[in-house]
Amino acid sequence: MTGSALYVGKVFHARLRPTPHRLNYRVFWLMLDLTEIDALHGRLKTFSRNRFNLLSFHDRDHGDGSDRPLRAQIEARLAEVGVDVGQGAIRLLTMPRVFGFVFNPISLYYCHHEDGRLAAMVYEVTSTFGERRSYVLPVLAADAQAGRFRQRTDKRLYVSPFMDMDMTYDFKGQTPGDTLALVINGSDSEGLLIATSMNGARRPMSDRALIAAALVMPLLTLKVVAAIHWEALKLWLKRVPLTRKPAPPPDVLDLRHRG
Repeated sequence: MTGSALYVGKVFHARLRPTPHRLNYRVFWLMLDLTEIDALHGRLKTFSRNRFNLLSFHDRDHGDGSDRPLRAQIEARLAEVGVDVGQGAIRLLTMPRVFGFVFNPISLYYCHHEDGRLAAMVYEVTSTFGERRSYVLPVLAADAQAGRFRQRTDKRLYVSPFMDMDMTYDFKGQTPGDTLALVINGSDSEGLLIATSMNGARRPMSDRALIAAALVMPLLTLKVVAAIHWEALKLWLKRVPLTRKPAPPPDVLDLRHRG
């Protein structure tokens, strides 16, 4: 089993207050081992790296948006929290460009020690306001042995006009295999506010599987943007209060002015 694969599944999101609101969308992701992307580019007809195709991966869509190798960027971020994975695998779960267009609200880097144990998770969050921040969280040794992770961090990126910044995120998941499972809960001073989950089933990284996913969910990434604004409209119609966007902290990347 290679590190790279296709995952087909669903995203579920439930807001509990002040008015209940739920959404459930079919999606697909690519799990890309950062050392295998060039080989996939050479082997597959429907997938390319840094070139237009049915599905494609562009390095500048991730990290700091520069031409610096993505693995080097992630290794530097891991070093900031005292994690060294050596030659261990770093695998990125993300939605690809579909016919050249992409928007990823969240991409995940599964960072492994050389012996295969999960060392850390990097949650790369991108907002519709053109800003990005990565949450770099080590995995507890006991959780790594069990192939799972449970992590918490304070919110540091404004992503929705319907949620304040004073929130905490809780992440819970496992190393993907035949299935993908991740839960992200957001809480404020009153308790749980939003509950989100990502679930999927593994498919081979083949032209046939990629075409099938694209046919079932055409223009996937464009639909993500449309869905974000459609759900925002429904929240506004439900009279969910709006919040004011604060000035971003220094560690937030402004994608509109990237190098």
